[in-house]
Amino acid sequence: MATLRVDEIHKILRERIEQYNRKVGIENIGRVVQVGDGIARIIGLGEIMLGELVKFAEGTRGIALNLESKNVGIVLMGDGLMIQEGSFVKATGRIAQIPVSEAYLGRVVNALAKPIDGKGEIIASESRLIESPAPSIISRHSVYGPLQTGLIAIDSMIPIGCGQRELIIGDRQTGKRAVATDAILNQKGQGVICVYVAIGQRESSVAQVVTTFHEEGAMEYTIVVAEMADSPATLQYLAPYTGAALAEYLMYRERHTLIIYDDLSKQAQAYRQMSLLLRRPPGREAYPGDVFYVHSRLLERAAKLISLLGEGSMTALPIVETQSGDVSAYIPTNVISITDGQIFLSADLFNAGIRPAINVGISVSRVGSAAQIKAMKQVASKSKLELAQFAELQAFAQFASALDKTSQNQLARGRQLRELLKQSQANPLPVEEQIATIYSGTRGYLDLLEIEQIEIRLRPIGFEPIPKKEYGAGSGNRTRNPKVMSLMSYQTALYS
Repeated sequence: MATLRVDEIHKILRERIEQYNRKVGIENIGRVVQVGDGIARIIGLGEIMLGELVKFAEGTRGIALNLESKNVGIVLMGDGLMIQEGSFVKATGRIAQIPVSEAYLGRVVNALAKPIDGKGEIIASESRLIESPAPSIISRHSVYGPLQTGLIAIDSMIPIGCGQRELIIGDRQTGKRAVATDAILNQKGQGVICVYVAIGQRESSVAQVVTTFHEEGAMEYTIVVAEMADSPATLQYLAPYTGAALAEYLMYRERHTLIIYDDLSKQAQAYRQMSLLLRRPPGREAYPGDVFYVHSRLLERAAKLISLLGEGSMTALPIVETQSGDVSAYIPTNVISITDGQIFLSADLFNAGIRPAINVGISVSRVGSAAQIKAMKQVASKSKLELAQFAELQAFAQFASALDKTSQNQLARGRQLRELLKQSQANPLPVEEQIATIYSGTRGYLDLLEIEQIEIRLRPIGFEPIPKKEYGAGSGNRTRNPKVMSLMSYQTALYS
């Protein structure tokens, strides 16, 4: 019996030795020497990479941002209250990344791509770097296709193309978010996937935007990435990159995407807070010297891909808040120099009841008519010039006692055009209705009407007759103009 037992033991040992697979691994482990305010300083991580994920013994994760000779500065991704000085930190060897999938459509997630809408986990089999390199010059196609926002003032005079980066800039409470959300609402049925990134916003504001998306049926094609005002600065800094990674994933799958960054001023402030805590030297307005690179490497990821890569596109509409209209501040000038144009919203126009309060004179699109369909090019070619001349003449008319007939007609035409550009929130117009609206204004079909008589209403052709007054093609013609009636897909209601 004893002999059998020895043989069995030998057999078991022999099998174990044959199955033994020796693996030699090196783990990069450091120790916490200082922690506080969302920042941890680590010694011993000699082989760590910039942007590498680290894992603390307490379970919290962080990202390496400062690689100094004596220690490494780590920004914490979450609550660091449990981390103690002297605890161990392990480098994962992986750059920060998030899971990506089309299952994110219709969901609200945080900067770590974890759902926060209470609808359960999101299944994703792929992952993508939070900060991946932008498409190269060879991979890009020139911007040529329009991305319609549904706003007459933008689509006619400041057109946006698929793959463009157009800045929305203005003071607080001037309707910047409304312009961006209307652009998302207008993508319904257009095959464009939208990503709305809320950075440092109030929870009530984000909830209101999400509710609007649900009511208008826009959540079906929209992903919301939200980090509220009470979130750690690290997560507010990462939120735009997370949104860009989700949009990029869809872009490389031959889809058209639109991403809204609301807003990059908050991200710059979060990055400034992190940098000052990491003891980086402050520069202009106390921002670190590389804050320009923070925004440039984010916005450069927007592109229109060549046909070899599927012709997908990623259109970026970053929002930047100004103080008292000062566009010469550090962050506004940075982002203006990165983007392909800007839409400037004026507080004076907003207070005067002009919504959207777009200052057409200093707003510009560097893509121009390449991002417009042929009909819009023909109709809207001279509307911006007429509005600019109207603004100049209006300023002159305040000091003039009497104006000649030509100037009076030009002022009247400019007021009518400005009235036609007014639009209520969450009411985007299809491009064919925009063309009809601009055509009726620029060709003089509304010259006989008073400003109070012009009001845009969405109605089908022939739904209701024009009350009390008639359309006129010009001076002396007071009969209905069948050309106008056939062009208009809605009616201009007249009130006397």
